[in-house]
Amino acid sequence: MAKKVADVRARAAKHGRTVRFGIRLHVIVRETEDQAWQAAEDLISRLDDDTVIRAQAAFAKMDSVGQRRMAALHAGGKKRTRADLEISPNLWAGVGLVRGGAGTALVGDPKTVAARIEEYAALGLDTFVLSGYPHLEEAYRFAELVFPLLSRKLRESLPGTRLSGPFGEVVANNYVPRAAQS
Repeated sequence: MAKKVADVRARAAKHGRTVRFGIRLHVIVRETEDQAWQAAEDLISRLDDDTVIRAQAAFAKMDSVGQRRMAALHAGGKKRTRADLEISPNLWAGVGLVRGGAGTALVGDPKTVAARIEEYAALGLDTFVLSGYPHLEEAYRFAELVFPLLSRKLRESLPGTRLSGPFGEVVANNYVPRAAQS
């Protein structure tokens, strides 16, 4: 990824432009590494072979280069073990067996997931689109377990941390109400 970021930055600079980079990932974070990997396995445990094969055949026909790469990675749905699907440390491609688009997930305990996100940021990625299954529960887990472990610099660069309008939360978050004088 570092090579791709550097290459695109250099190309953009030749034209007087700057670019930003982001990544779209699912997260599967649990208190322990073993629990996270078990949750990943549970996520795909009820997929039958026919469903995976049909989904993979559809993905292989798509124009998207990224989607074709994911389909090739899955070998038509034959690759289903953790060893097959862990394509980089803690980066798991199991979601992509039946889901198009973002088919990879960061899997691990809070420190590991935070470390991987920090590694991506160090490579020059500044936008992270993260989700999980079930959506709300994984969002809470991430907020409680991972977010506090991210560096202040990275946390402050994430969406929603800069004010962009005159919202009511400005007062609620920045000023402590005082009791009215009678």
